[in-house]
Amino acid sequence: MPRSVNNVASRAKRKRVMELAKGYFGRRKNVWTVAKNAVEKGLVYAYRDRKAKKRDFRTLWIARINAGVRVHGLSYSEFMGKIKKAGIDLNRKVLADLAMNHPAAFEAVVKKLK
Repeated sequence: MPRSVNNVASRAKRKRVMELAKGYFGRRKNVWTVAKNAVEKGLVYAYRDRKAKKRDFRTLWIARINAGVRVHGLSYSEFMGKIKKAGIDLNRKVLADLAMNHPAAFEAVVKKLK
């Protein structure tokens, strides 16, 4: 019995990977083995960085809140401790946005804590 090779599925799989490699430089875009490795590595980076992005934004929000409260004579840790004790349920993303774009509203939050 002859060997059965599902060429349609194999070709579709290669085509999918080559489409993901579109825009890559040099042989990474048109040589199958090189493109496959580049795409696999790219997908690994994408997965990893979706997690890292959350950490990066949290760091940015903390820095912005800290800069906003320093103007009012508080540190970030004091501010967050007081905000939790006061029962104000605003997350870091909202607080950072207030500190950057709406200083009057942020000042009102700080004054409520003092």
